Amino acid sequence: MFVLGLTGSIGMGKSTTATLFADEGVPVHDADAAVHELYEGRAAPLIEAAFPGTTENGKVDRQKLGAAVLGNHEALKRLEIIVHPLVAQARDHFLAKAKLDDAKIAVLDIPLLFETGGDKLVDAVVVVSAAPHIQRQRVMERPGMTVEKFEALLVKQLPDAEKRKRADFIVDSSHGVDSAREQVRDILSKVATMAKK
Repeated sequence: MFVLGLTGSIGMGKSTTATLFADEGVPVHDADAAVHELYEGRAAPLIEAAFPGTTENGKVDRQKLGAAVLGNHEALKRLEIIVHPLVAQARDHFLAKAKLDDAKIAVLDIPLLFETGGDKLVDAVVVVSAAPHIQRQRVMERPGMTVEKFEALLVKQLPDAEKRKRADFIVDSSHGVDSAREQVRDILSKVATMAKK
């Protein structure tokens, strides 16, 4: 099974591109969705123990947790020590199931793929990108987004130009969904002929 890592900075269209891969019948594992699920289940009591007052009714209150770790490197490390192994378990379970289902290609959708070393787990990397003005426009349309929040998020992410340099494939989402769909299909046809690393 050939494993593609899918990544892209905020507002680049990564989630839409993940859906396009799924539309082509490719199993996709969404790391963010896995975290959301963990925050509503297995991780909640562990996070409450490490960060008292950050859960409500057995679920993590993301705003309270965000306030507890924002700008605090040590607290963020503590949170990662709890969450990362659980996300890795979910990812490994997904890959085992995809293999069992005889999938030829699987996608790991990981927002911070390069930043967390996730690129070492995959056979090739797809980076979703868009023109900077399009990225900014998309992000600023999100509810509750501010210029300060946007800039703080960008600082945590590897610059788009660097991601593009490290990519095996690039999906340029600047030209809409139909264009991105064609690019996804092109990637899948190329991957079908590539040997696994």
